[in-house]
Amino acid sequence: MNMLSIEKELSENAYPGRGIIIGKSEDGKQAVTAYFIMGRSQNSRNRIFVEDGQGIRTQAFDPSKLEDPSLIIYAPVRVLGNKTIVTNGDQTDTIYEGMDQMLTFEQSLRSREFEPDAPNYTPRISGVMHIENGSYSYAMSILKSNQGNPESCNRFTYAYENPQAKEGRFIHTYMHDGNPLPSFEGEPKLIEIKGSIDEFTDRIWNSLNEDNKVSLFVRYIDIKDGSYETRIVNKNQ
Repeated sequence: MNMLSIEKELSENAYPGRGIIIGKSEDGKQAVTAYFIMGRSQNSRNRIFVEDGQGIRTQAFDPSKLEDPSLIIYAPVRVLGNKTIVTNGDQTDTIYEGMDQMLTFEQSLRSREFEPDAPNYTPRISGVMHIENGSYSYAMSILKSNQGNPESCNRFTYAYENPQAKEGRFIHTYMHDGNPLPSFEGEPKLIEIKGSIDEFTDRIWNSLNEDNKVSLFVRYIDIKDGSYETRIVNKNQ
């Protein structure tokens, strides 16, 4: 699998939708994750990321313009002990509660499906990072309709043990813009992670489509001691 440039992947795709990146920093010392949201409608664009404990949540930038909060207001990032959960919907809570009751990442998601937003049936994409005693592994998941048919849910989980420095995986909801929006296909893309948290944040944010980008979250976690740095960028200020 060829290693891709995240700038190229994003700049050449006007609407990848929501996206999760997980991997390891260039120096091999940091576990890295990023999550971005985009929007085509006023309701989707009327959002910001705010810190919430060790995680983040979405909230309406202008509450008076909020129409339907059901699929756009949620906690994309939550931390459960030494696990960091990153998702594109309220399945963050499902995973948190499941893993808190000793279910696996995959088992926790069995009660969930793709989003009920016909005709797109947006995939639910999720990731979990596990850091313990100086070791680091992660997993990613996508739950999607069967070629746009909501009668079947296709479930894929990808696990990455001892990820290598400078390597990340990128999964997003849509292949590209369209009507209906075509669901992501294939395994998470291998991308290069390089630079400091600020450099990586800038590379992602500046590559996202100017009209459609809404918010970005990036976190670098020290694999040795679990301390972390976070960056949040919101288009709405």
